[in-house]
Amino acid sequence: MPRTPTSDIARRKTDHLAIARSGAGAYARTPLFEDVQLLHNALPELRWNDVQLKTRFLGKTLAAPLLITGMTGGTKEGRALNRALAAAAQELGIAFGLGSQRPMLVDAASAKTFAVRDVAPDILLLGNLGVVQLSALKTAAVEKLLQSVGADALAIHLNVGQELAQPGGDVDFRGCLATIRRVVKELPCKVVVKETGCGLSPAVARALDRAGVAAMDISGAGGTSWIAIEAQRANDTQATRGDLFREWGIPTAAALGMIAPLGLRPSLIASGGIRTGLDVAKALALGADIVGLAQPVLVAASQGGQKGATAFLAGVIDGLHTACMLVGARTIAELRQRPRIVTGVLSQWLAQAPR
Repeated sequence: MPRTPTSDIARRKTDHLAIARSGAGAYARTPLFEDVQLLHNALPELRWNDVQLKTRFLGKTLAAPLLITGMTGGTKEGRALNRALAAAAQELGIAFGLGSQRPMLVDAASAKTFAVRDVAPDILLLGNLGVVQLSALKTAAVEKLLQSVGADALAIHLNVGQELAQPGGDVDFRGCLATIRRVVKELPCKVVVKETGCGLSPAVARALDRAGVAAMDISGAGGTSWIAIEAQRANDTQATRGDLFREWGIPTAAALGMIAPLGLRPSLIASGGIRTGLDVAKALALGADIVGLAQPVLVAASQGGQKGATAFLAGVIDGLHTACMLVGARTIAELRQRPRIVTGVLSQWLAQAPR
């Protein structure tokens, strides 16, 4: 049977899930949150129920400042995972991002793999397209794509590293910033721009601020390396390239620590190597507005479906709640004001950060 664009995409999505779930695409290094210490408060003067984690983000109230970041779609397995994850988000009152909707551009039938509104009618739902694909689409077509899944906002993903290691990946990234500006100007919903594991630099953050995006997901190094994942699927030059650059990127805590003090207008999402509620608390203390998780939620959902994903995320929320108690913070806003100590490699990153 001849290969088609649809079958190629489906095969790639299946490979991505298998490798990501196995952990074989993980960075060897960390996102550097171990270098962030929150100062213990032995007299918090709080009851457990005094702590409130509710957060407003992109016009919606979240029960906790968490986002399940986009991972999958376009396959039968992707459909099951999207629905399980979206249902978990609905139960917990947090946000959910769809994986790249690129399959919908070549196969209208794949739309059902991204359909989650029947199980998650109230969540903040992010659609997802790559910036290179967007450059070839009229804004009206993008709006129609988002409306077909009931998305509240569009996440535009940037993945230069992944594409350069991916068999048949894109190699022309000219005009991407102009595409973002156009979509922000013409699309009636909010636009989020997200990296895919290599992090955002201060210069890129400033450019996205000027482009008018509503939020930025810094998606730093330390979690899943999509360069490493593609290297395992590639041959010859691309495999060599992927192996060489599998550790490439700005660690999540470093990207956040460099960008948050700039005081830019877009909200900040911190993702990349987030595993626990304590990681979430540290990311929020460094200036994130909300925090995204992917691979550990994928594993939990793969092993236990919606119940597994819900249980894992409930544990993350409990860890965040506990951290707030231990620093004496009633709210996420108060958590951001509590003392923190930055040590080790992260302190070196921030000391040498470009201004």
